[in-house]
Amino acid sequence: MDGNDRSIVGLVMLAHGMVHTYELSIPIFVSIWLSEFDVIRFAGMEVAVTQATLGVIVTAGYALFGLGALPGGIVVDRVGSRRLIAACLFGMGGAFLLLGVAPSLVVVALALLAWGTAASVYHPAGLTLISKGVTERGTGFAYHGMAGNLGIGLGPLVTATLLLVLDWTTVALVLAVPAAGAGLYALRAEFDETAGVETEGSGYREDGDADDVAADGGDGGDSPVGTGVDSLGEFLTTSRHLFVGAFAVVFVIVMANGLFYRGVLTFLPNLLEDLPGFEPIALSALVPGIDGGDRALNPERYFYAGLLLVGVAGQYVGGKLTDRLPPAYGIAAVFALLAVLALAFLPIAALGMGPLLLFGALFGVALFTAQPLYQAAVADHTPAGTRGLSYGYTYLGGFGVGALGGGLAGAILTYADARALFVTLAGIALVASALALLLIRRERRDDGGDGATGA
Repeated sequence: MDGNDRSIVGLVMLAHGMVHTYELSIPIFVSIWLSEFDVIRFAGMEVAVTQATLGVIVTAGYALFGLGALPGGIVVDRVGSRRLIAACLFGMGGAFLLLGVAPSLVVVALALLAWGTAASVYHPAGLTLISKGVTERGTGFAYHGMAGNLGIGLGPLVTATLLLVLDWTTVALVLAVPAAGAGLYALRAEFDETAGVETEGSGYREDGDADDVAADGGDGGDSPVGTGVDSLGEFLTTSRHLFVGAFAVVFVIVMANGLFYRGVLTFLPNLLEDLPGFEPIALSALVPGIDGGDRALNPERYFYAGLLLVGVAGQYVGGKLTDRLPPAYGIAAVFALLAVLALAFLPIAALGMGPLLLFGALFGVALFTAQPLYQAAVADHTPAGTRGLSYGYTYLGGFGVGALGGGLAGAILTYADARALFVTLAGIALVASALALLLIRRERRDDGGDGATGA
């Protein structure tokens, strides 16, 4: 990597880690909210707090995380990535400040909505910056994903550790502070946002007319200068061109990934706390001589954090695979594996803590291997001139539609059981794997049987 690559990758690693630090600290709070709040009072109505109702609240915040990605993608094609990344960081910090002073679940819901709105612009901005500014794109995606997983793992770990000595509102206030420093750094970083496009070559693959998609962008949209969209009519036309080809298949794969991801993670700490070996350990028993009151170490929170943290390896493997084989092949294999792992989760958990720890490590790696692969697939099947819009749609599907996985999980756990949840998740993963096989067939047909080329 050259200096420009390193500057861009450093910024997106920091910002990506922050986004997911906040995102995955929320499920740690969920188990506390389930025990602390009995009812939701709003507009003269009272609703009992259950996994289903709390799932709806969390889903609303996570949904905006995805829904805002589409307008964020449109804006990034017009104004660039730096300012949107800075706005994202400052906005997330403000949302957690609000969470820290929340007196009720209604205010908690407002804080989560604010967080989702602010965080939503990051992925189209950050991924567009990598795809257009970094010459070693696959490696950039890999490091970007690794940083995200560090945030995914360390965020819950730090949150769980702080909860040993602080109440949850104070922890939320503490977590708000780092975002301000990261936002200031984003405003000061220097780099060329389009340096990587000139070396991208003819990576855009589509079975429509590339020149029509990138009307102002030249050869399939691989012009160094992004064009974006200037009107509703152009937005609709560009969107139509994106979805008449292979990108439509990638989009549905991303939706399935989001449903699986959110479905398995939203209530995972709550699921684990009922398993043998996850009984709370009094703080006074861990540190003799210290009166910890009723504070206790909750093992399920650390298992959850560890599972997410080992996802760093999955991000690295997935990112490197994008430089060595067509992404669709990796996507098909990874989702087939996830289907098997989902079905095996509860049987392995019944064998005891040791087998579950080993299984959790494998599950964590597999869960995050798919992300760099589908990010590269988006780059393969979209023009550079509307790459921000393309990633906006990607995260609309992954985090917007995918947010429904949290509500789905809450409903299944309330009205059925954990076994039904994991069978449902396995079915979702099999759909994604089948769609990847369809994408492979399409790429072979378009290449005249020679196979696809990787990103």
